[in-house]
Amino acid sequence: MIERLDHETRVHHTDADRELDALFHADLGRLDYLQFLMRAYGFETPLDSAIAMTPNLDRILDLPRRSRAGFLALDLVALGIRAAEVTLLPVCLAIPQFRSVSEAMGWMYVLERTTLSHNVLRRHLKTRLPLEIEVASAYLGSYDGVAGRRWQELGTALDQVAQHPAIAERIITSAGDAFRCRRTWARQEAASLARSVG
Repeated sequence: MIERLDHETRVHHTDADRELDALFHADLGRLDYLQFLMRAYGFETPLDSAIAMTPNLDRILDLPRRSRAGFLALDLVALGIRAAEVTLLPVCLAIPQFRSVSEAMGWMYVLERTTLSHNVLRRHLKTRLPLEIEVASAYLGSYDGVAGRRWQELGTALDQVAQHPAIAERIITSAGDAFRCRRTWARQEAASLARSVG
């Protein structure tokens, strides 16, 4: 099922990877990293909540070990945002409450896919922003040493859930929705930042 998701959602992958790719830019600065974490917090916090509230999903996957919103909050505080202000950061309001495990797992695929490059990104950022990464890399390091295993566990769970063609289609549709939602969120936040700076 993971392979099918990779194939059938590949049209979204370039857009999805663009934000991470930007962090490899030579002119990357502290503000760029902070804004990346803020965008991730705004998307992952409500998505974490929606996933946690999905009935029966916790019987298939260990959800607390996959939650990363708390790590994002720790990193933002480490970079100088007061804890009370973190809770006031904008969050994506377009994330639905999932009606089924299959719907939630499509969104989880999109969320978990990004973790596969976090270790490489963290190593790169250590050379560009060593002081920031020293104090604020809980999010990028949250899957350190276990990213491959968690990805395999997700694949096994997807295979267990998607035993009927209609369920598999629902997962794929849901993943497409998640990619589009994340892209819209990133663009809205970039536009908002441009207005505030201007």
